[in-house]
Amino acid sequence: MSVMQQSSRAQDRTLGVWFQHIQQGMIKLPRFQRFEAWDRGRITSFLNTVISNLPVGVTLALEVAGVEKFESRYIVSAEPASAGTVTQHLLDGQQRLTAFWRSMHNNYEWETFYVYLPQFDRTQQNKDADAEVRCVPRWTNKHQLRMPRWADEPAKCLERGLLPVHLLRPGDLSSEIDTWLTQATKPLEPSDTDPDALAKYKAYTAMRDKIKAEITTLRERVTHFNLPYLSLPSDTSKDVALQVFINMNTNSKPLSLYDIIVAEVESVAGRSLHDLETALVTKHPKASRYGDVSDLILATSALLQEKLPNARGMVEMDKRALLDNWPKLERGLDRMASFLEGERIFDEARLPTNAVLAVIAAAYELIPENGDFLAKAEKLLKRYLWSSFFSDRYENSAASRAYADFKALKALLVKRTFDDSDLPTVPVLNRTESPLADVDSLLAARWPKAAGIEARAILAVSLYLGANDFADNRTATYDSIQKREYHHVFPDALLSEAGIESYLALNCALITWKTNRIIGRKDPLEYLNERVAAADAATVKERLRSHLISFDHLSKAHYAGLSGNELATKLKQDFDRFLQSRAACVVAAMNKLVAGETPQLDEVWRSQSTPDAS
Repeated sequence: MSVMQQSSRAQDRTLGVWFQHIQQGMIKLPRFQRFEAWDRGRITSFLNTVISNLPVGVTLALEVAGVEKFESRYIVSAEPASAGTVTQHLLDGQQRLTAFWRSMHNNYEWETFYVYLPQFDRTQQNKDADAEVRCVPRWTNKHQLRMPRWADEPAKCLERGLLPVHLLRPGDLSSEIDTWLTQATKPLEPSDTDPDALAKYKAYTAMRDKIKAEITTLRERVTHFNLPYLSLPSDTSKDVALQVFINMNTNSKPLSLYDIIVAEVESVAGRSLHDLETALVTKHPKASRYGDVSDLILATSALLQEKLPNARGMVEMDKRALLDNWPKLERGLDRMASFLEGERIFDEARLPTNAVLAVIAAAYELIPENGDFLAKAEKLLKRYLWSSFFSDRYENSAASRAYADFKALKALLVKRTFDDSDLPTVPVLNRTESPLADVDSLLAARWPKAAGIEARAILAVSLYLGANDFADNRTATYDSIQKREYHHVFPDALLSEAGIESYLALNCALITWKTNRIIGRKDPLEYLNERVAAADAATVKERLRSHLISFDHLSKAHYAGLSGNELATKLKQDFDRFLQSRAACVVAAMNKLVAGETPQLDEVWRSQSTPDAS
């Protein structure tokens, strides 16, 4: 039977039993859990749910048999005088049970909780209101007295119809309840000299009995309130328990795997992973351009320990080894960012797949910072990078495939004497196992602003070759592309009129927002003529060539006076010709890049038969 099959049915457990188990130290929290986060409003709401006997969601517990799987801590203020035998780790439900435990002891610094009983409120006339839990905010005055003072005086509380919630906690509280009740009703007790003292005493006694009966009813309701839970058996693997926890976590900001590993590192090594990350980003800021640095840290650390760069591998990592490897990891991420920048992959938004990042960063452990082997190794990385971009290897099962590629790359880097005959041992470089894109597949690639590998790869090639802006002629850089927009070479509005799909990667160019606004819906010929008028034909042609866009094809794209089928027919012919030409250019550049070489713009265009090739 699977773990989830064993744990799929909720088991009942009353708050009385939960209280007892917490009290005896049988229940602890994994240390990776965040601390209590509920504000007074949520605590009050939960307590009202309990005294109203309304249902609540299930909690999640991991059974503990023997050694605890996780570093743990007790619920706040629940550490027992002597440690008991831990039988469960609470994976989900911390906030509810912390609120329950602390309110049942009323040990919050800035609030005290009461049950409001309207029938005993002598300050209000409305006796038909419902009983409810109320919170009284507390503060300290300049004399260091806890305010309001009346909140600690039983008689003043009862006068307002307020019963301290801590009198409802499970267990034998008869003496404590009697003491509070005596203090609360003392001002109401008749003296022996009162007229009709006997009758008044009988009424007083009846009122005490009524208050005590109400307390007893509420106590029974709290003690027997059902807070069900799902139980993961003790032999549940650590990574499965963590994944179930992450999936069930209901905080407004769910705990991430990184948060969990941060806590584990701190518990086993006493080092702050957050502090190390901050220092890394400060020292090597370019690494953060390519994604969440915490994700890069975990994935790269996993590969450095020859673990899968996924949740399972990250959980299985030796946390002390993670810290021991930190200098390698830091250098690797810095060199990875520099390498990508050298390949003109500028940031996460332009990155075809993030699966390559940890592989490259971890590979730098075996690559010297200078010398002949540096050039040989980085040529191998270039082959790996662009082959990853122009094959479908990382479309699915990216982590396991990245791990396989990394192991094969590592074997070559350790060997050092590898040559081209060894390349097929790396799955992504094996053209039988991972064939490269062709013109037809590139023609189908969608808009590169979305996370599509081939679509972004097409854009990456144009950036590699310069991607000079159509108007200001500036070459693409990290800073400049932050101000650029994804522009339709053949305008979307124009193509839409003819029912032609415009959101294709081959119809996209990154240009400045200002240039994009100027172009608008204009025919390609129209805005081309404007550029020529501002500069000259040769200059504009070079700008377009840097995007692998044919000046000749755009110069023929004019549709003044055309409409209906006539417009659609000519537009489709021009558009198809333009797409085919650009796709062929991309393939020519791709073949150079996946061979670890540097494509030259003239060389790429010479593979075409258009006048732009001249």
